[in-house]
Amino acid sequence: MTEVLLTEVVLRDGLQDEAVTVPTHEKVRLARGLIDAGVRSLEAGSFVSARRVPQMADTGEVLRALAGAPATLHTLVFTERGARQAIDAGAKSVRLVVSASDGHSVANAAVPTAAALDRLAGCAELLGSAGVAVEASVATAFVCPFDGDTDPDRTADVAARLGRMGARVVHLADTIGAARPSQLRTIVSAVRDELPDVPLGLHLHNTYGLAAANAWEGLGLGIRRFDAALGGLGGCPFAPGASGNVATDDLVDFFHREGIATGIDGGKLATLRDQVGLAVGHRLNSALSTIPAVPAALR
Repeated sequence: MTEVLLTEVVLRDGLQDEAVTVPTHEKVRLARGLIDAGVRSLEAGSFVSARRVPQMADTGEVLRALAGAPATLHTLVFTERGARQAIDAGAKSVRLVVSASDGHSVANAAVPTAAALDRLAGCAELLGSAGVAVEASVATAFVCPFDGDTDPDRTADVAARLGRMGARVVHLADTIGAARPSQLRTIVSAVRDELPDVPLGLHLHNTYGLAAANAWEGLGLGIRRFDAALGGLGGCPFAPGASGNVATDDLVDFFHREGIATGIDGGKLATLRDQVGLAVGHRLNSALSTIPAVPAALR
């Protein structure tokens, strides 16, 4: 049976663009519930400016509270200051993030892509010397809200440089949910040409309803790592037009219907989804959250 690894990103990508700031103890309670449901890879938050992204100001506290949990806890880092904060908080795995497009890089990291990559090289060296596992994410790998479609060679070049920094996995992000399956196929192929020995992951958003189609395309291309956020929560505060992530509950249901193993209990996700909705105070975006009851024949 085909198996995939889903990384739950609701605590980071899901909450970073919310109007409310969810208390630390609620984040920890949700994380423990997700781990109990079978989630084995979880983003605990990001070490970024608390002024720009106040929802992530307690990432260190969340990480410390979850120390020893039976899951891989990832945190995101953009700068050496963030890398040092991650090390001080006891992080075991960090994702370095860079945008393939200059437009989004300036909006998200305040510098163009080339400068952001130079900055991340120092982060990677610092984290490696501290024994922290390093992964990487390429934002706007397919489409940028400012620059339009991303050139496949540019995404491949950025991914290759991250690989040379020592990234164990490179995740390609459809930051605004505008990628098409044919485009995904072209860019994944270009990246694989540059990084044949580094596993790839997909970080998908569902703005235009194409996340499931892109996940299926990714599966056909041999990708077995996917990011998702419970209830479809999330979006990038520095990417106009971005909607929620592909929903963990929807993606688990989709994979299970196709005979693909995730190790995650869909029933427990449904209960946790209600918890997320109460925490943020609004309706969620997943398809399953709009269905009153799943027919018994489809369970």
